[in-house]
Amino acid sequence: MIPLMLDLKGRTVLIFGGGEVGARKAAFFRHEADVTVVSRSFSHEIERMPVRRIQADLAAASDDALRALLAGVFLAVAATPDPALNTRIGEICRSIGVFFNNAAGEQGDVLIPSVIRGEHYVVAISTFGMSPAVPRYLRLMLEREYAELDGMIELQAELRALLQESEPSPKRRAAILRDVVCDADVWAALASDREKARLIAEERYLHA
Repeated sequence: MIPLMLDLKGRTVLIFGGGEVGARKAAFFRHEADVTVVSRSFSHEIERMPVRRIQADLAAASDDALRALLAGVFLAVAATPDPALNTRIGEICRSIGVFFNNAAGEQGDVLIPSVIRGEHYVVAISTFGMSPAVPRYLRLMLEREYAELDGMIELQAELRALLQESEPSPKRRAAILRDVVCDADVWAALASDREKARLIAEERYLHA
């Protein structure tokens, strides 16, 4: 598997299962994709979400009925408590070319990572299902150690624009930006005074 960033605007994500796991999956996708949840019943979390809900007994559904639900779907998530049912849904998805994530059962062709999200960045972490605790640990570490990451990204964007006007060498521009992002004093200043951080970076690396 390889990591990718996908634009799901206008795409349909179909989630089978309306319990706690289905709610987590729906919450992950609902900010960008058109999410539909199919289940015999729905948790309070899903009932409060702005997602489409289809009530159906999935255990009793035929393969043809499942295929009909999957028509026009970009990605399906099997989040029922029945691994055998989830695997059956995955087999149907593969037969019709729908991307598939399996919460329990045979692994699908899509994994949903643990995500750290800032205003200007997204970091995804996965251990391919081997250790859910490790992505959680790494997420906490990154959030603690790089709390000012959004500020650094904004500063890098400002400096990059200045360098494109004043420094003709792409290699030199890249080296300067690397030096800034490795400067402990710049990171420290970002925590309290972003203008001070910008001045430190400009004096040390742009005007040196």
